[in-house]
Amino acid sequence: MTVHNELGCGFLEPVYQEALELEFKEKGIPFIREEKLEIYYREHTLQQYYIADFICYDKIIIELKALNSLDKTHVAQVLNYLKATDLSLGLLINFGAASLESKRVVL
Repeated sequence: MTVHNELGCGFLEPVYQEALELEFKEKGIPFIREEKLEIYYREHTLQQYYIADFICYDKIIIELKALNSLDKTHVAQVLNYLKATDLSLGLLINFGAASLESKRVVL
């Protein structure tokens, strides 16, 4: 919320990502930024992979957007990240709407 209150809407996603990283550091929240998520098919690691904006506390995927609104494809993206990592909780945050929009996604 602090990032949205400070910057408002209208910036590109990387701006919000950088600002959120600063907030995480300031608040002492453990995170990994732009973590590569491998995808497996049967017993094979695929060459394709996802990149999560953040993984916090080694168990929560944070996916950022800067769009007018979220739709079901954005939720599906977070669900796919959760499936790829065996994690069960994701947070989808949209800084692009007039008011901050977030969705909790549980696998």
